[in-house]
Amino acid sequence: MKNFVVKTIANAAALAVAIWLLKGITLSGENTARKVVTLFLVALVFGAVNFIVKPVVKLLSFPLFILTLGLITLVINALMLLLTSWLADRLDLAFHVGGFWPALVGGVIISVVAWAMHMILPDEND
Repeated sequence: MKNFVVKTIANAAALAVAIWLLKGITLSGENTARKVVTLFLVALVFGAVNFIVKPVVKLLSFPLFILTLGLITLVINALMLLLTSWLADRLDLAFHVGGFWPALVGGVIISVVAWAMHMILPDEND
């Protein structure tokens, strides 16, 4: 359970940085509290997408992973962010990614920030 909370906080922080840095990724709400709740709900959706869909996509794209020396991972991360945006829209969450290029750059930002947050936040092994 503690690991789940840490991953959700790391995802929320990474998404917040991407929203802050990129105009193509937006989060809206009436007030700050609503934005924070929406951010954590989007982080949960993003975590679910990465847990359920991403391993299947990575397995199916393994030949492309070898062919591109791993660069296809950037595209997969962008697609997972676009899928999160689509699901957020279906769930009436005020989160939107405005196309492939913001998703690609956002995927890189989210990966770097999430990695840094996992280094900072404690996990179950501590």
